[in-house]
Amino acid sequence: MITKVVKDIISWIKLDWKSNHIRFILEVIAWAISISCAVIMAITIPNPPFIFLYPMFITGCSLYAWTAYSRNSFGMLINYLLLVTIDTIGYIRLFF
Repeated sequence: MITKVVKDIISWIKLDWKSNHIRFILEVIAWAISISCAVIMAITIPNPPFIFLYPMFITGCSLYAWTAYSRNSFGMLINYLLLVTIDTIGYIRLFF
């Protein structure tokens, strides 16, 4: 059972890679940015370095928004555009 699930996931990853190399790479980069932000936040609580984190959040969510658009995923596109907007407002508020 687990072996079949793993094989199916590997097949799905290969298919995703074949369908659009650029999108696949950008999704992996966005994932790495997301994980990095979470780790930095966890390590630096209660005073995370938002001056560095917000640009990372915005970059990762922008990449995810483009990849969602390229997949014709309306829900994910709107989600990530909203997150870019919220994070951009938060970043601007750091300076004013």
